[in-house]
Amino acid sequence: MAEPLLSAIDRRIKFRHLRCFIEVARLKSVVKAAAVLHVSQPAISKTVQELEELLGVTLFEPNRRTMLLTGAGEIFLRYASASVTALKQGVRMIGGDEMSPEHAFTVGALPTASARILPATIAHVTQRYERLRPRVVTGANDVLMTQLRLGDLDLVIGRMAAPETMTGFNFEHLYSERIGLVVRPEHPLLDAKAFAPAAIAQHQLLMPPPGSVISSTVERYMIANSIQPRSGVIETVSDSFARGYLRQTDAIWFISEGVVAEDVASGQLALLPAHTEDTLGPVGLTTRADAVLSLSAQIFITALREIAASWRSGERAESP
Repeated sequence: MAEPLLSAIDRRIKFRHLRCFIEVARLKSVVKAAAVLHVSQPAISKTVQELEELLGVTLFEPNRRTMLLTGAGEIFLRYASASVTALKQGVRMIGGDEMSPEHAFTVGALPTASARILPATIAHVTQRYERLRPRVVTGANDVLMTQLRLGDLDLVIGRMAAPETMTGFNFEHLYSERIGLVVRPEHPLLDAKAFAPAAIAQHQLLMPPPGSVISSTVERYMIANSIQPRSGVIETVSDSFARGYLRQTDAIWFISEGVVAEDVASGQLALLPAHTEDTLGPVGLTTRADAVLSLSAQIFITALREIAASWRSGERAESP
């Protein structure tokens, strides 16, 4: 009896059922899932209901505003995620891609990684292995993590996401970095005899928007130092906008130091002498817990680890 029933279910469950279920489970919200998948909220609810009817189980706790998985839902999520990832990888391997599939892999990079360690690693592996074909995708953390979960990305590099979003993922710590208070080289606060955090409030601030990886860290720093902005705050995740805006104003940009390391080294931007040790956070590699990475991706990860280790050794050598 079980085999005919399973065959009937296989024919009726569609990719849209799985993708919809995965996003609602990840975001714990029909509203948020609808926004990510660019469909209406009623369509999301109907698709989830269809899937529950096909499986003959309740996947989400009933009558709850927050969409929490039942025990059956937790089990099905594990296998649904693996199935979607395997399907995408299979399509990628046989698709009409001009690049050799066995040499292609896709890396998602948050700003903290895309400016420093990612370019260094890709330069290293492509010089040693000319046939490797890395694809680089940048974007907001929630977008990249969704793409990773669905198999559109092989790995993501950047600051660790919030713990509640890490279900089904593995995170490998590579190095740590602080949040920097970045300004133009001629900023008046750089000439102050004794820098005081309270002076920050006198200037316009460029801040990470709520939900970004470093937003909670920046918020804690502001509270700990009793900083209440007096000028308008601009929320942005755009590095190019922030760099251009600093060149024209006395604004202060809160951003991971790795994003602006090259700008500071070349003198195009400067860091205020603020004590931000408490903002130190892990930067690393996120992969799917159930994914089997290609040889190309594994070669890239090995190089990534080597470069991160050399950076840590250099930092220890420079410490007093």
